[in-house]
Amino acid sequence: MPRITLPLLATLLAGCTLAPDYQRPASPAPGQYPAGAAYQDGPAATALPRDWQAVFHDPALRQLLAKAMANNRDLRVAVLNVEAYRAQYRIQRAELLPKISANAQGTRQYLPRRRTGGDGMISSQQSATVGISAYELDLFGRLRSLSDQALLNYLATDEARRSAELSLITSVAGAYLTWRADQELLALSQQTLQADQQSLRLTQRQRRTGTLSALDQIQATTRVDSTRAAVARYTRLAAQDLNQLERLVGIAVRDDLPAMALALADEQIARLPAGLPADLLQRRPDIRQAEYQLQAANANIGAARAAFFPSISLTANAGSSSRQLADLFDTGSGTWLFQPQINLPLFNAGSLRASLGYAKLQKDMQVARYEKSIQTAFQEVADGLAARSTYQSQLQAQRDLVAASQRYHDLAQNRYRNGIDSSLTFLDAQRSLFSAQQGLINDRLAQLLAEVNLYAALGGSWEQQSVLAYQRSAALPK
Repeated sequence: MPRITLPLLATLLAGCTLAPDYQRPASPAPGQYPAGAAYQDGPAATALPRDWQAVFHDPALRQLLAKAMANNRDLRVAVLNVEAYRAQYRIQRAELLPKISANAQGTRQYLPRRRTGGDGMISSQQSATVGISAYELDLFGRLRSLSDQALLNYLATDEARRSAELSLITSVAGAYLTWRADQELLALSQQTLQADQQSLRLTQRQRRTGTLSALDQIQATTRVDSTRAAVARYTRLAAQDLNQLERLVGIAVRDDLPAMALALADEQIARLPAGLPADLLQRRPDIRQAEYQLQAANANIGAARAAFFPSISLTANAGSSSRQLADLFDTGSGTWLFQPQINLPLFNAGSLRASLGYAKLQKDMQVARYEKSIQTAFQEVADGLAARSTYQSQLQAQRDLVAASQRYHDLAQNRYRNGIDSSLTFLDAQRSLFSAQQGLINDRLAQLLAEVNLYAALGGSWEQQSVLAYQRSAALPK
């Protein structure tokens, strides 16, 4: 008959649990994304991006993202938090196995004459033992449920780390694109200011010759002052954007960006496949985190139920004891101890029942959080799809507006210089062109930010997640 070791016995006794069978709650989100004019779009990409490097094409942005992954303090805290929960899981898992320890001790005591009835005496005692102390037999799965809860909390924390990583990617991408847009707006304002100053000088010459009134000169001056204010505003915004970018990256980046960064255009970000609503349950780290937390609350119910039943703990050791250290391991000095203990809860003023009720309430709260995370994910993806579809039309309309405003500006400038129209018409053409060009840059930025947000709403990269999901599923309690 094979010998049953203590670890094997502990594993057999820990095989049962009183936790309820876990059932994933039904998704509260619709089975498909909305349909309508806002969602009419061309065919989406079919290839799944492997990681963020396959999504973002700008070499400068890729460099910033790589540095942010290595230096961002918030992400570093999230990684350390995962390690902390992993250590807690290992501590709790160790409770399933007995702790074997070796102990050696010696005592030397003087007994007075009153106790010995004669001369005083000195007594000695030495012992060496190996055994287990207060090992709980997990007959009803309390320790197993607590171990499962610790494991699921660890996995939930790792998903929180992935959420922090995904949030960092979108934050760095958003800050970089905003910085590039403000740089383009600054360059546009500086070019417009030069044109406005040239027009002001022309107006001043015509004012001296008497062909224009003082009102025309004042109007040209206000145009220059307005553009100067825009230059100052975009200079400030570009500097603040760079400060924000450096905070997210974690190190200085002012002199370390590639010179050949891509201009703001659709080619900055790869086109992402939307997939199906059900896919979000596996893609989104916040949904996976909420489900792990729900499973952890479910396991905690098992621990609360097991507390109603008796608990049995064992203390046992074997060794040798002797009055003299030299005789400690001689024949006939062997000793052993076996001390089982049973604890049966009889009266606890309802604390166990209250603990079970609290555990069930915690599970209900986690169900609500899980359902909310699904609803939030569905809304964010639906918003991203609506933005993808409508921004294409908006950008095309804005490009047409810029082209028309440019023609209007060129024609008004020629007519003004030839004395056909007043300066008022030319100034209006300048304002219209500047406003249209600003609107095109802002619309490009909004479209790119919408693609970044859609990347985050879809859960980031997929291939790595599928590998992690498979690895984790093997470790989950069945």
